[in-house]
Amino acid sequence: MRHVRGVGAAAVGVAVVLLVSGCSGGGDGSSAKAPEVTPTTGAEVVPTEMPVEPTTAAPATPASPQDELKALAAENGWQVDELYAGSAVAFVEDVCASLPVSGVEGASRPQWLAEAGNFDGDGKAILQAGIPKLCPKWTGVLKQAVSGKYDRWFGSGTFVVSSKPAAAGEDETIPPGTYRAEGKMDGCYWERTSESGEIVDNNFATSARKITVTIRSSDGQFTSERCSVWKPVK
Repeated sequence: MRHVRGVGAAAVGVAVVLLVSGCSGGGDGSSAKAPEVTPTTGAEVVPTEMPVEPTTAAPATPASPQDELKALAAENGWQVDELYAGSAVAFVEDVCASLPVSGVEGASRPQWLAEAGNFDGDGKAILQAGIPKLCPKWTGVLKQAVSGKYDRWFGSGTFVVSSKPAAAGEDETIPPGTYRAEGKMDGCYWERTSESGEIVDNNFATSARKITVTIRSSDGQFTSERCSVWKPVK
């Protein structure tokens, strides 16, 4: 009986050794390391990028009327009097400033534009381009001056009676018709003369507010001194 118990004990010992050996895997006594497993989600992970906002270009600054006139003058090669240092803008600005008071010297505004040398050379083209841009309220006056259909006023001076405007270098003319001067006039003198210079009619007013004179086509000259401005009566 004792021998049987010994065999059983040995068998148990062998089983224990085999069990331990099987667990070691390599039999070298080291512990087995479980393989690493990478978890998968079923979809590829893509790095998120921040959205790029579109850039908006700043709106271009519109060209000023002065810049537009400069460009036109350069494009067309317009020549300007040296008085304005060759600047078309300076020329137009001076005309715009002069128009409101042009009648003081005895000329209507379109008459002054057309007959005072403003249209000489490239002046007409420059004013036609520049007045509507720099002082548009005088555009109507400009159109009258260009058309030649405007009232002519007269201040002090001696004028040859003629329906045609005077040519360059000739004495200024006045068309036949009825004219009236208004305002405070002290020491106003006017006279109508024949072509030979004989006085047809005249008058001297020490103080007057309104004077009307009719100039005949047969008259030679009309002279006025200190009588305000003569305007045609319609």
